[in-house]
Amino acid sequence: MKCDEKLVRLEETYGDWVKQEKENCRMSSGEMTKELYPYQALFSPIQVNKTMIKNRVVMGPMGNLNMCEESGRPNDKMLQYFFARAKGGTGLLTTGLIPVSHGIDPTVTEVDDLSLFPRIDHARTVFAGWRDLTQGVHAYGSKIFIQITPGLGRVGPPTCVMTKHKIPVSASVNPSFYIPQLPCIPLTDANLKKIVKNCGQAAADAKEMGLDGIYLHGHEGYLLEQMTNPAFNRRQIGRYKDYEMFGLDIIREIRKRAGDSFPIMYRIDLSLALNETYQERMNEVSSLKRFKNGRTIKDTLHYMAKLVRAGVDLFDVDLGCYDNWWLPHPPEGMPAGCFLDMSKIAKEFFRRNRIKSNAGMDVPVVAVGKLGYPDIAEKAIRDGDCDMVMLARPLLADPDWCNKAFAGNVEEIRPCIGCQEGCVNEFILGGHPQCAVNPRTGFEERFPETFTPAEKKKNIAVVGGGPAGITFALIAAKRGHNVTLYEKSERLGGKIAVGSIPKIKFDLRNYLAYLEKQVELCQEQYQLQVHKNTTVTAELLKEKAYDSVIFAYGTKEIFPPFEGREEANLILGTDLLEHPEKAEGANNIVIVGGGVVGCETAHWLANEYGKNVTVLEMLPHFMMGVCTANRGHLLHYLEKSGVRLYNCTKVKALAKDGVYVEQNQSQTVPDPYNTWQPLLPPNIPNPMEKAIKEEIVEKKIPADLIVLAMGGKADETFFFEAGEEHLAKEIYNIGDSSRAGRVLEAVRGAYHLAVRI
Repeated sequence: MKCDEKLVRLEETYGDWVKQEKENCRMSSGEMTKELYPYQALFSPIQVNKTMIKNRVVMGPMGNLNMCEESGRPNDKMLQYFFARAKGGTGLLTTGLIPVSHGIDPTVTEVDDLSLFPRIDHARTVFAGWRDLTQGVHAYGSKIFIQITPGLGRVGPPTCVMTKHKIPVSASVNPSFYIPQLPCIPLTDANLKKIVKNCGQAAADAKEMGLDGIYLHGHEGYLLEQMTNPAFNRRQIGRYKDYEMFGLDIIREIRKRAGDSFPIMYRIDLSLALNETYQERMNEVSSLKRFKNGRTIKDTLHYMAKLVRAGVDLFDVDLGCYDNWWLPHPPEGMPAGCFLDMSKIAKEFFRRNRIKSNAGMDVPVVAVGKLGYPDIAEKAIRDGDCDMVMLARPLLADPDWCNKAFAGNVEEIRPCIGCQEGCVNEFILGGHPQCAVNPRTGFEERFPETFTPAEKKKNIAVVGGGPAGITFALIAAKRGHNVTLYEKSERLGGKIAVGSIPKIKFDLRNYLAYLEKQVELCQEQYQLQVHKNTTVTAELLKEKAYDSVIFAYGTKEIFPPFEGREEANLILGTDLLEHPEKAEGANNIVIVGGGVVGCETAHWLANEYGKNVTVLEMLPHFMMGVCTANRGHLLHYLEKSGVRLYNCTKVKALAKDGVYVEQNQSQTVPDPYNTWQPLLPPNIPNPMEKAIKEEIVEKKIPADLIVLAMGGKADETFFFEAGEEHLAKEIYNIGDSSRAGRVLEAVRGAYHLAVRI
């Protein structure tokens, strides 16, 4: 099994970087500082083929699912979404992947030929949407490339089996990513040649529609990668047994149809890094065994040189695929600038071998991977690690990222928190692009950029200074209301103030700092008062006689009445995060609750404090409902940190020196460290899933300290009391005190109320 030692070291760094003392630099935390302002490298122009791009910022492709009519024609939602980023100063925009294999790859089309994806291959009826999109983007001086994909193949949704009775396709007989027991059938050479023709036609149509270039998705294990990587392409006969041929044929066809001056961009990973990620598991896990022979970095560089000779003008490069999903979708726990080593390798390869594009120019390399921190992005270009930087989620969080960075207003940039709940999980659940911290993302066509002044100015009390309360208070005050924000603790932020303590949560710390700055600015410019260390009572609200009261006071901790809790050394996870000194002297720590808080606390204790940690979870899986990339990253590095994960394990009693449990030790219990297979949404049945049998064993797990991390539940007590006593003419309940959830729901609910009240 081939392993690249450099990648082995790099992959390990993605988990243990928190043990280093470095801060605010690549391969560490990132902060929204402006020490390198003005950003002369970042905002210098660059020429690609014959196209001039005004700055070095590329909007990364985020799937535009459900941003179109069911025929595939881009709708106003998609247009306004891109217009906002163009107006925000981005030099080059790229669309999400646009399949050109409808009718060939059954995973890209819904029943009755309906489409979740925008289309450019369907009929001329879709063209008007593309023409409107390009004209609007060009009005702001930005350029836009369309990202096309030959298909999804084994990583496409397996629902096509249930809804259309069609089996997914791939380069060879490969297991479906979502249901490994489901084999994908190999595409014929005839179908592949048809896809090649479709790519050429899409490029010709894109050029005619005014789009500025073609962007091929040859990464993440999509169909183009399946054909061009020997890990997936094990064909023995035919033209495409040569794993490089399919990609080269597509580039030649695009050049033939669109001409020599139409820019072509190619997205590629220098390595799947599967061998380096899973090592011996590549020999043990049936769905991974056949993927051991992936391209090495050297193989990929030589393939890239051939792609350039065929007509590619620029590349963006990183690592990984769906089977180690946290690499191509780096979550909050990954360090800043995590793939700059990859872009530097590619850039130096082109320079060293004097490789020029067909236009006789240097081949620019775009760096990707957590570069939404202006100083780190600027330094990467200055140091020659890359020629451009790609920002995807940072531009969902703040479409004005470029304008703010250019003006030096870095502290006003709304930072991405890396949760991937709105930008990735929404796709899985049937939604469209959204953002946890920017409630306008994906709703630009519904909500204007500026707030409508309130028709009647009201005196409003907001009870709770978490993300929901702060979001509501800021918007309501800007609309002209007189707002008073009450927070019972000494600091704003609610649960995110506690959740931002572990080093892997540096993105959340940035968001907290942003909220605090926004509150400060709003207090200076609008009618917003903030009272910290204040517990709101019914008497206080009666005395003030507010027109409206907004409850956003969060959740109540779940604290089950376990037997023996009085004698156990017991602490709530949130309390321990705020007071880590309470873990001093405790070597063996047991965490009860395998949700995201429990697992993040385990990572924090193991990596920052060197504790021996065990996490107990009643359910079959840890962190159910969490984005696959975030979940996978945390599980993978919990295992590397030696954290023991026990699923299907029920707590029976607590003791001074341990926890008594009933553990299901059946071989049918899922592997808690399984990161190579995602969890399907509950509404999508897996017909091949095996039932879990029971073999219950009672045991005692030693513990010097027991941490309860079982989450919280909505506490509507005060809200109902306020209604009964008519404490105001208008009473609302938002955020976790209404429905315990995530930042996404809290901020979105607060925004929807604040723009209308």
